[in-house]
Amino acid sequence: MNTVIAAVLLLTGLGVLFGIGLAVASRKLAVETDPRVDEIERLLPGANCGACGYPGCRGLAEAIVEGSAPVNACPVSTDCAPIAEVMGVEALACERQVAKVRCIGGKKEAKERFAYVGSKDCFAAHQLAGGPKACEYGCLGLGSCVEACPFSAISINENGLAVVDEEKCTGCGQCVSACPRDLIALLPAGDPVTVYCRNTEKGGVVRKICRTGCIGCGICVKQCDQGAITLENNLAVIDPEKCNRCGRCIAKCPVKVIHGTVDEKLTAAAVSGGK
Repeated sequence: MNTVIAAVLLLTGLGVLFGIGLAVASRKLAVETDPRVDEIERLLPGANCGACGYPGCRGLAEAIVEGSAPVNACPVSTDCAPIAEVMGVEALACERQVAKVRCIGGKKEAKERFAYVGSKDCFAAHQLAGGPKACEYGCLGLGSCVEACPFSAISINENGLAVVDEEKCTGCGQCVSACPRDLIALLPAGDPVTVYCRNTEKGGVVRKICRTGCIGCGICVKQCDQGAITLENNLAVIDPEKCNRCGRCIAKCPVKVIHGTVDEKLTAAAVSGGK
């Protein structure tokens, strides 16, 4: 019995001794954390969506404090001023971005080459002879982006097109990666002037397969006096930095593939000027 008691006391003593040693070591060897990391993490939205390119909000907070990421690196946050204040730098403009599906050629507008019967996955359909849609650049409407969205911000409408609910969208970019046809892009929230087509075929080819595809006619380029529109591989491309939302391109596009909110005063001036 004495041997058992001695063994228990010895093990207890060793446990206490090791515990004290670990406590002392944890204090001596502890890595100091910059308190600004915790503060900035609290200011971030906490979505941990990874849209910033870092492993969650904590990872971004550490990058901001280290100086490897700007204070406006979070695409979900709309106010960078508090973070800039913590870092002691000038607040940069934070423009919230959301996903935009650049295709309006649904079942009513775009032709189909064959009836697809298979997995409800856009990648799978795209691999099958380029997909059932005659336009190899159009939305397949099978919902891979819907499955990829962690915020239930995307749905497929009755016309077979992916539609984004901007109120729910955080700009995480998961849907961008999920689309095999590069149709989804992160663009400024609201309604910027955008070309809702990705088809780079010549106009004659596009007309045969879709009523709302860009035909590369160049009318929008001629209408824009800001130099905001160019033709790249038969496709109109708008530079949002130059666009003043005059609305001329929207009004003159023969296939109505350009959509967006316009400046009514500039639009009125364009109409009165006869351009």
